[in-house]
Amino acid sequence: MVEVGDMLVGYATDEDIRSRGASGGLVTAVLAAALEKGLVENVVVMKHINEFEAVPIITDDVKEVLASIGSLHSVPVNLAKYAVGRKVAMPAKPCDAQAVIEQAKRGMIDLDNTYIVGLNCGGSMHPVTTKKMLVEMYDIDPEDVVGEDIKKGKLVFKTKNGEEKALRIDELEEAGFGRRESCRFCTLKIPLNADLACGNWGVIGDLSGSATFCQVMNGKGVKLLENAIKAGRIEVQPASDKAIAIREKVNNVMVDLGNTLEKKILPVIPDEERLQYYIDQLADCVNCGACKEVCPVCACGEDSKCTTFHSLVDNYKMSMYHMVRMLHLADSCISCGQCSDVCPSDIPITLLKSRFAIPSQRKRNYHPGIDLDTPPFFEVMLK
Repeated sequence: MVEVGDMLVGYATDEDIRSRGASGGLVTAVLAAALEKGLVENVVVMKHINEFEAVPIITDDVKEVLASIGSLHSVPVNLAKYAVGRKVAMPAKPCDAQAVIEQAKRGMIDLDNTYIVGLNCGGSMHPVTTKKMLVEMYDIDPEDVVGEDIKKGKLVFKTKNGEEKALRIDELEEAGFGRRESCRFCTLKIPLNADLACGNWGVIGDLSGSATFCQVMNGKGVKLLENAIKAGRIEVQPASDKAIAIREKVNNVMVDLGNTLEKKILPVIPDEERLQYYIDQLADCVNCGACKEVCPVCACGEDSKCTTFHSLVDNYKMSMYHMVRMLHLADSCISCGQCSDVCPSDIPITLLKSRFAIPSQRKRNYHPGIDLDTPPFFEVMLK
C-alpha cells in the first residue's frame, strides 16, 4: 500500500525499459501504465529526434510512451500547455509543474484530471549552445553523441564508440556554456509541486544508476504508483534513511548554489536607475510577440490587453506591450526562460520579469532580485 509522504526507490520491471531509462525507467513505466489502465486518456511526452532535438506529442499509444524513454537536458521545452483541456499524465520539471498550476488557476487545466510525474532538475541547456560547447570544450562532434548525464557536479557525454567525457558544470559555465541562465538561479530542484517527485538523487548501492527515488506528494501520486504496481510495470521498496539523507544533501547543495548565483545574475539595481535600466534592456524589441506566444503561463489568447498595445507606433520610452506583460506576469512568472530562448533580439526577458515578480506562498523556483523594502518598479516608473 502506497501512502502520501512515502519515499521509495523503484524501477521498471521490463528489463529493456529499465536498461534504456536514465534511472531505471520508473517514470516511463508509470506514464505507460496510467494510459494502459485508463487512469488518463492521453500522455504528453517528448518524441526523440536526436540528443538535441525532440517534439512534444500528445499520445494515446503506449508504444509511443515507451519509445520516449531517456533524458533530454538539451531540449528545454515547457510542456504545460499540452495539458490544457485534457485528461493526461505528463513528465514535468519543477517549472513545468508550476506552469500547470498557473494554468489551473486560470481555469485552463483541471488539476483533478492532470497527473504530474515530477522530475528532479539541476538545469537544462540550449541545444545550439550545447553543440558549440561539445566542439570547443569536449572536442566531440555533436553528431557522435548518443547520451548525456549529470554526475557529481559533472556533465557527462557518451559517444557512439562507447567513450565518456566529463567536465565540471561550474567550469563550463565560467566559459559561457552549461545551463541556461534562468536555470542557474533556480532554487526548486526537487518537484515538490508535482504529484510524484522523481529523480536519481538518493539512489545508492546496487541500485545506483538503475532505479529512481520517488516521493509521493499527494493522492494522485498514490494513484499513479499503485496503478503502475498493479499493472506489473514497476517494483518499489522503501528508501533507506541514508538514501533520504543523501537526496536532501544533494538538494541543499543545488539550492545553495542557486541562491549564490542569483545574487550575481540578478544584482539589486538602485531605485533611481531602474526605469532607465528597463528602457535600455528593451530598446531592441522588434514587436514580434514571440515571448507571449511561448509563455507557458499565459492563458489570455488573442484578446489579451498586451496584444492590444502591441504596435510599431507604441514607442513611448518603453513599449506598453512590455509594461502590460510585466504587470500581467507579476504574480505568475515562473522564470522558465522560454521567452529569452525565443527572443530574436537576445533581450534577457526572463531576467527582467523575474526581477519584480511577486514570490508566491508555494516557494517558486525564483526569487525577486530587487530590494522589496523599496517602492515597486512601476511605482518608481510612474513618478
